[in-house]
Amino acid sequence: MPRQPLLCVAASLLAVAPIVGAGLAAPGDRSWAQTPGIPAPTANITAVPGITVGQVTLTERPTGCTVILADGGAVGAVDVRGGAPGTAETDLLAPDNTVERVNAIVLSGGSAFGLDARSGVMKFLDEKKVGYRTSGGAVPIVPAAILYDLTVGGRPDVRPGAPCGYEAAQKATAGAIEEGSVGAGAGATVGKSMGGNRAMKGGIGSAALTTGDGLIVGAIVAVNAVGTVIDPRTGTPVAGVRTTDGRRLEDPFALVRRGVMQQLPGRENTTIGVVATNARLTKAQALKIAEMAHDGMARTIVPSHTPSDGDTLFVLATGSLARDANVGSVGALAAEAVSDAILRAVRLARGLPGYPAAADIR
Repeated sequence: MPRQPLLCVAASLLAVAPIVGAGLAAPGDRSWAQTPGIPAPTANITAVPGITVGQVTLTERPTGCTVILADGGAVGAVDVRGGAPGTAETDLLAPDNTVERVNAIVLSGGSAFGLDARSGVMKFLDEKKVGYRTSGGAVPIVPAAILYDLTVGGRPDVRPGAPCGYEAAQKATAGAIEEGSVGAGAGATVGKSMGGNRAMKGGIGSAALTTGDGLIVGAIVAVNAVGTVIDPRTGTPVAGVRTTDGRRLEDPFALVRRGVMQQLPGRENTTIGVVATNARLTKAQALKIAEMAHDGMARTIVPSHTPSDGDTLFVLATGSLARDANVGSVGALAAEAVSDAILRAVRLARGLPGYPAAADIR
């Protein structure tokens, strides 16, 4: 007997209802996730009040940065599952450490060089005197994570720096955001478990869900994975390892079970993202949300959290919803939003020489 999609059960339990917004489809309508081709517009992470997003894509080669700002700050957390992370300011997010609220998160290409983009966001916030209050003035709290894209586009010397972060912060707005081959996802690729010559284009995507009582959970994810992206509702590969003729997609589960995946150089991949919610959470609760959100990554990328990935998810909880949160429900929604965002990232990506996009493989 066919298995009932978990989505249907989750939707009924969580009473998913539309987010009001011009040009945004109801996030409970998930038909785009099961339809080949380009998905319809949907609510994104900026559906959470106080969250804005700015992106810069460099012109010299495909790379860039994405900045997520939290107006007034948000309770922050992070969970790192991959074996090769590139991050900054993650230790302060531990529940037992003092600083509680985060002002911005930076996602960047450019490998460890891309962490320089954080300096530009620090400068932007410093000019506005935004940050953790100290006797010497406000200190912006800006954690960051990077992905490896130096081999894409033939110019590894071109990588996002402080100007990229500053400009992205300047551009940060609510409402519609560009997805696919932009910002931190500009040089992202997926499906490298059998070598780069069979890989495809990754990207950045965003999605948001809401419940009938006003809880909103959104995610933005830059997808640069060793593994193949699948639709978890059908098990169908969407973008990833191609067959040797380059025309179709390999079954990632079969590759795993055959034990034929290649040993890859470390630190050359990584899927990174941010979950935002209007729920009122402690740092410990936000950490649990980050942990549960990784389920969305594991459902949608096969394999994920490998030694060659630095998979990292941040959480921002604005607390504007004036009631205690059901942490389990928030975490379940976070996993769904992350999964949706990953699918959007690859379905909206544009191909590059040697890296076809999902829309190019029929």
